[in-house]
Amino acid sequence: MKVSPDHQLFGLVDAGVDRDFPDPDDTKWLLSMPGMVYLQVPSQVFYTALRLESWSAAPPDSSVEWSGQEEVEVELPTGGLAVDTIDGGWENIPLVLPSPGQYRMRWKWVFNRDNAPFFSPVRGVGDIPVPGGHEGDLGESQQFCLVQIWRVGRGSRC
Repeated sequence: MKVSPDHQLFGLVDAGVDRDFPDPDDTKWLLSMPGMVYLQVPSQVFYTALRLESWSAAPPDSSVEWSGQEEVEVELPTGGLAVDTIDGGWENIPLVLPSPGQYRMRWKWVFNRDNAPFFSPVRGVGDIPVPGGHEGDLGESQQFCLVQIWRVGRGSRC
């Protein structure tokens, strides 16, 4: 799906939570609260190509290079997800997780080399690497983001 970030953010939100926004934090790419995870993006990103994958266990990590990657654990009370683009509101997505509960999300992102350089919203990151190999996923977007989601037991940590 194609997402248009707003206020340098877009996120995945459980449909069962009240709409709220995490406080900005210039030390992390991912911002999370119960029921929601947001990715901060550079101001040069107008469109993000987003792919969501649901896994039954932790997916293997690939050798493909990315501009960035982070993981976060989050409680999803219904398992029904929507994409939130702040001013654009929630957009329901066809991915419904198998059950409510505790999930781990691995977010990977890469930027379009044709639109480089990109300036990080995260303090201390400096130049953002822009590896090749994702041109087919990027299309005309400035960013491609892959989110892999899998269920974890309560209290487990990675």
